[in-house]
Amino acid sequence: MLKKILLALSIMGIAVFAFADEAAEPVTLESLDAAVKATQANADWLWTLIAAFMVFFMQLGFAMVEIGFTRAKNAVNIIMKNLMDFAFGSIAFWAIGFALMFGTSNGLFGTEGFFLNNWDMVDNWTICFWMFQTVFCATAATIVSGAIAERANFNAYLIFTFIMSAVIYPVFGSWAWGSLFHGQGWLENLGFIDFAGSTVVHSIGGWAALAGVLVIGPRIGKFTKDGKARAIPGHNIPFATIGVFILWFGWYGFNVGSETAADTSLPLIAVNTTLAPAAGVIVALFFTYFFYKKYDAGMALNGALAGLVGITAGCANVTPGFSLIIGAVAGLLVVLSVQFFDKIKIDDPVGAISVHGVNGAWGTLAAGLFNYNFETHALEPVIIPQLIGIAAAFVWSFGASFILFKLINIFVKVRVPEQVELEGLDFHEHGIDAYPEYSKSYIK
Repeated sequence: MLKKILLALSIMGIAVFAFADEAAEPVTLESLDAAVKATQANADWLWTLIAAFMVFFMQLGFAMVEIGFTRAKNAVNIIMKNLMDFAFGSIAFWAIGFALMFGTSNGLFGTEGFFLNNWDMVDNWTICFWMFQTVFCATAATIVSGAIAERANFNAYLIFTFIMSAVIYPVFGSWAWGSLFHGQGWLENLGFIDFAGSTVVHSIGGWAALAGVLVIGPRIGKFTKDGKARAIPGHNIPFATIGVFILWFGWYGFNVGSETAADTSLPLIAVNTTLAPAAGVIVALFFTYFFYKKYDAGMALNGALAGLVGITAGCANVTPGFSLIIGAVAGLLVVLSVQFFDKIKIDDPVGAISVHGVNGAWGTLAAGLFNYNFETHALEPVIIPQLIGIAAAFVWSFGASFILFKLINIFVKVRVPEQVELEGLDFHEHGIDAYPEYSKSYIK
């Protein structure tokens, strides 16, 4: 019976196809070419949007990492910062940032397209591209949240994240990526390589975080009277681990999605985005064991993130073997960098400066050092443009952010009062505790 039904349906399908084919216009090479191009464009748009959604999911990853590496009394505050920097950042980037980054450039930043208006034609690709770039902007902004965690005034942070998304991140982005749309960047004209944002996103966020930490100062109890760093353990390493896995997953959207096309370049980028963080985890884990004779979970997790940041610039132009080297060096650097910042009394609860600032610079340099020509099968190093880009990112992001934090501090104190910090920002800033059944912890 089933065979008879299938046979009848097949005969009906052939009849419908024959009738439609007879009524349709003749198939030409031009119509076939147009159909292929339309299919490719739709695939490109679909993949770019899927990648954007994956990068958006990284907001939760950052929130989980920051919550896990900090104390329970500040968990709600961290959730709210990660929620609000995306909300404020999206609007800021829509109104101002996208135009500064990708509008027709005066040589330093874009000058048209504010509020997604004034383009010659705002088409579907414009909107798709805006969506993808918005989640990148949010990533740069949220990096700052973890570095200044547990003592930052919520209102001051909201002001900073809006201006970061509207001006600081987009201006540098226009220098490196402007030609991806209507702009033209002076750095990319020099031959600067940063495929998915080791510097454009991560170093910009990391150096802004450094500026914020210097203005806001260390947490109470972080350093002893003789200047030695005191461990303030995070309250939930499982949360941090979940966050790292979410970030690693989202990073495939970050790196592979930066191709903004469904083409044959994607597999190499995906492989590199797998190998580098794997090497980062292993090196950070065993290098930490060399110092402390313990397999430190927190440092291993940051090793993964360091490897991901390190490969982001060169994920499309280095070989898998070089990606392992890049990730391994990143895993080593993140350990040394965290120790260095502790020694100079810079308090970064989640290691954001080391992961994103330091390893963003390393990844950008590595993208030039290991630049591989896949046609000639030869290394073609790019050094000077990479160094100029790294330096420009530091001067712009650190300088602008330091000035901005100082200006905000005049009107809204960027640091909460001592009592608020000791008792926790959750209750004082948001009127709720993340874990009301547990007693508060104090560090004096």
